[in-house]
Amino acid sequence: MYLVFTTNYFPWLTTVVVFPIFAGLLLFFFPHRGNKVMRWYTICICVLELLLTTYAFCYHFELDDPLIQLMEDYKWIPFLDFYWRLGIDGLSIGPILLTGFITTLATLAAWPVTRDSRLFHFLMLAMYSGQIGSFSARDLLLFFIMWELELIPVYLLLSMWGGKKRLYSATKFILYTAGGSIFLLMGVLGIGLYGSNEPTLNFETSANQSYPIALEILFYIGFLIAFAVKSPIIPLHTWLPDTHGEAHYSTCMLLAGILLKMGAYGLVRINMELLPHAHSIFSPWLIILGIIQIIYAASTSSGQRNLKKRIAYSSVSHMGFIIIGIGSISDTGLNGAILQIISHGFIGAALFFLAGTSYDRIRLVYLDEMGGLAIPIPKIFMTFSILSMASLALPGMSGFVAELIVFFGIITSQKYLLMAKIVITLVMAIGIILTPIYLLSMLRQMFYGYKLFNAKNSYFFDSGPRELFVAISILIPVIGIGIYPDFVFSLSVDKVEAILSNYFAR
Repeated sequence: MYLVFTTNYFPWLTTVVVFPIFAGLLLFFFPHRGNKVMRWYTICICVLELLLTTYAFCYHFELDDPLIQLMEDYKWIPFLDFYWRLGIDGLSIGPILLTGFITTLATLAAWPVTRDSRLFHFLMLAMYSGQIGSFSARDLLLFFIMWELELIPVYLLLSMWGGKKRLYSATKFILYTAGGSIFLLMGVLGIGLYGSNEPTLNFETSANQSYPIALEILFYIGFLIAFAVKSPIIPLHTWLPDTHGEAHYSTCMLLAGILLKMGAYGLVRINMELLPHAHSIFSPWLIILGIIQIIYAASTSSGQRNLKKRIAYSSVSHMGFIIIGIGSISDTGLNGAILQIISHGFIGAALFFLAGTSYDRIRLVYLDEMGGLAIPIPKIFMTFSILSMASLALPGMSGFVAELIVFFGIITSQKYLLMAKIVITLVMAIGIILTPIYLLSMLRQMFYGYKLFNAKNSYFFDSGPRELFVAISILIPVIGIGIYPDFVFSLSVDKVEAILSNYFAR
């Protein structure tokens, strides 16, 4: 038994992908009234999964090897020639660890949920499996199946535990994401069936395949639409503010922390790795889209009355930096984009968690009805302020390092002329100036003034130990990455070089 666990032959990734959903199925055998037992069980499963993942990566993953590691390849459905292929590299290890960390904290954040507790916690664990499966899949069809496994849990979490307009926002979410998935499936089948009667869905085979340029552009557009819905890239972003505005804040943590990052991961994993010619044609357009997204979402955010919608638009704005980093086709830019994926995963999840805990106390969603909360709830005020500073890229926080490195990526990119670089940098700088405007005005409207502080019966409970634990747990990596970003770069730098050397070689 000891030898099995200490060798690379143990199916680590299959265990990590399958464990949460199977453990979640056992929840249905729990008694109806055992809410507390279910919560503790789910949290224990999440912690165990995170420890298992961390152990596998610490002892069986070599950082300086850009090739796929912990590879597993089993014939799943022989009739369809369908394989269960899993593997990780420097690109997927960061998002997988982020998924484990955020899901564990989101489960802890969902402690107040008591209605249909079994189903709620099962859906959280099913999402966990789908997310890790998407990040570790090495087969295009398996990637698609894991991608789809995500949709139903989010739809149910939205439509059953959301706000007043939950059915509208859940329907909008499923229409947008299912619409995007059609393009993803068409792209997967197109690549798989091209040039042979037998479907070749292996990532490695597809990466070495060359296509006629017109066909490659068609594939690229299909994948781009699918990932643009999930990321989201404007104009396919309109489901996001509605979804965040209505979802329970534990669901918002998973959406902002992990779900949006799946779209960005797909752009790097499929559009950049498998379709390099088309990517070099489309990369200037991606940068233009990213710039428009940063400025449009930042200026729209400051006009939002709803607190969660304001944070949702700030998420859309910050995703613009990831798109620019991917479009820069430079080592520095792509590393910056990967760092921003991790950094925003933490910061976005934390802001939604704090918005939810504030709502639990005051039962208000509109900023112009709030005010003067700094005195009755000083702990929430302090954590909210620090994490808002992290979001507006305060030096010493992860957001600052990620955005700065994306800037360097554009400046050092060999693809663009000097004049274009200057214009891009100046316009991005305008977006960075807009970010403090909407975040600081949000803090001012919520916490300063006298409105709620002077109201009758205005006694509110401050953060309890559980909520403080969640907020500080997210704050530690945000500051840690801000001070020592090489922790993330050491994971991805060799893989990024491998992707881009492939580019310049072609």
